[in-house]
Amino acid sequence: MHYELSTLSNGLRVITDSMPDVRSVALGVWADAGTRDELSNEAGAAHFLEHLLFKGSERLSAQQIAEAFDAVGGRSNAFTSKEQTCYWARLRDDDLPLGIDILAEMVRRPAFRQHEIDSEKHVVLEEINMNEDDPTDVAYEEFVRALWQGHALERPVLGTKSSITDMTRADIHGFWSRRYHAAATVVAVAGRLDHAPLVEMAEEHFGDWHADESTHDHAPATFQSRVGVRHRDTEQTHLIIGGEGLKRGDDRRFAFGLLNHVMGGGMSSRLFREIREQRGLAYAVYSFKFPYADSGGYGVYVGTTPSQTEQVLHLIGDEFKKLIADGISVGELERAKGHVQGSLALSEEDPNSRMIRLGRDEIAGLDHLSLDETLARYDEVTLDDVHGVATELLTGPKVIGATGPHEAASLEPFVA
Repeated sequence: MHYELSTLSNGLRVITDSMPDVRSVALGVWADAGTRDELSNEAGAAHFLEHLLFKGSERLSAQQIAEAFDAVGGRSNAFTSKEQTCYWARLRDDDLPLGIDILAEMVRRPAFRQHEIDSEKHVVLEEINMNEDDPTDVAYEEFVRALWQGHALERPVLGTKSSITDMTRADIHGFWSRRYHAAATVVAVAGRLDHAPLVEMAEEHFGDWHADESTHDHAPATFQSRVGVRHRDTEQTHLIIGGEGLKRGDDRRFAFGLLNHVMGGGMSSRLFREIREQRGLAYAVYSFKFPYADSGGYGVYVGTTPSQTEQVLHLIGDEFKKLIADGISVGELERAKGHVQGSLALSEEDPNSRMIRLGRDEIAGLDHLSLDETLARYDEVTLDDVHGVATELLTGPKVIGATGPHEAASLEPFVA
């Protein structure tokens, strides 16, 4: 077994990956709570809560938390997604008990002091302002809004200025009390550790935590062609074109990963060569995918001069058509396998990467595949597998999200 998993009597799970040759640990407390779980009065609450938990509990202040990690050379932070929130720390192996103590205190007993809520609102609003000033972030939000219009995945992780301004202590406390409990929590640790003592620490800090049932608003998404544009007089058009992808548990995700790499996943990819290297139409061009429990998406990002936008979109469309008609070559398949497998192998040397893989897969209900098992799944992918995924996904409805000096009508022909 390349990991060990224990479940406490209250449902909290502890999963570990031992790396005896390192002298550090990566610790993550994962909550099965994200943006998609918010009620109408809670837009942005999952991310806002992530900020507030670092403000401390009745026992620990924000300064005490920061000083405790600083005193041992540790680092701590958190991230929020549409489906999960993770509070993490990187520490020397001997300091693992300190990390569990602090993160458990933060997650289980947040203070929710009103003056700190008021102060942190300004921080979150500045984060929203920062994203609003980044045209790439704006294009991404327009793309997500157009792709999942009317679905829970449409909601922006940060919320909106109005939702954050209007959010009350009761709203934030309500989200926390509803979504944070033992059965919806995973403690994932990778690095130099022993599993049994870690389970004892988890029992000490989490064992008396209440356990409730967590439900999610999972539902099929309906996709149709849309264009979302934030009109701005920028020097570049920032655009994303894409459509429906695969759900996170789909067995074809390995073929999709290889397709994504060939399409726009690196400097040897088709779109990078065609748009940047051969034609010089963009500095940044890449493709990506995002899988969720009940839906998925893919996209191609390009930043280009506004007058070149239509040419770039035509080139992306041409590459889609080639992939649909002919698939990829043997050479492309082998290079993609080599890249993905090499990247996975390198990531296995980093405790933080291994902790994230453990926690993410456990909270999502995915099988825990070892490195060798994962490499084997990529090895099994055939040209026909990749072609089948390309044929299904690239022929579906297209969506564009963009920032720049354009009107939506000018881009609609490219998603028709």
